Amino acid sequence: MSGAAPDRCDVEEDARSPIARLDPRTRLLATIGFVGSVLALDSLALRIAALAVAGGLILLARLPLVGLRHRLFHVEGFLLLLLAFLPFTTPGAPLFAIGPFAASEAGLLHAVTLAVTINACTLAVFGLLGGLQPVQLGHAAARLGAPPKLVHLFLFLVRYVGLFRSEAERLLDAMRARGFVPRSTRHGWRSLGNLAGMLLVRSLERAERVDEAMRCRGFSGRLPLLPGSRFGQADLAFGAAALVLLAATLVADRLA
Repeated sequence: MSGAAPDRCDVEEDARSPIARLDPRTRLLATIGFVGSVLALDSLALRIAALAVAGGLILLARLPLVGLRHRLFHVEGFLLLLLAFLPFTTPGAPLFAIGPFAASEAGLLHAVTLAVTINACTLAVFGLLGGLQPVQLGHAAARLGAPPKLVHLFLFLVRYVGLFRSEAERLLDAMRARGFVPRSTRHGWRSLGNLAGMLLVRSLERAERVDEAMRCRGFSGRLPLLPGSRFGQADLAFGAAALVLLAATLVADRLA
């Protein structure tokens, strides 16, 4: 179908990499455990160690640096703003001053901690899940017992977000063909509001057609799952190693 969302992710992993050989459920569980453990840490040193481990996962997954760099660009841009403003907006002992603005030591430490934590979680998610196709991720979540409605919403989003984007581009192209130029004026905002309303109406109409087509094909409220692979020795070894590492990290953090 024209304008459909791509079935493949834009970051292709090497099929020969150790991460690619793991079951998607193992990768999803490891990601949840890693992110949850990093967020529970109090020690900055252990968070830096977690960042190094996340970088190792990127190397194990053998992800292409071009696609990964594009994905990380938006995250790093946000972190630069965080590092620039948080030290000056957090009360505490002044560390240095730029004109009338003083940066606190507590604010700088807080900004660095957040930057390390966000980067560690982001790299871990990319390393473990970045090479999975979205449909594989949805089916893995369903097999792990995720709420069916949540899985349905995720799979529908993957399938139709490209169609809605294409529809929005066609409507905007039609407006431009009629001489519309986006400006911060009353007419410009009203035209953009009409665009959003028309996109919502067409999205609802398409959703009704999809629902009717699914009912005609016998949809009973549950989507059939793709045949999945079974847990193997590599999954058991990786899961055991991850469990031991995360447990040791949490214990070390509490003892520290």
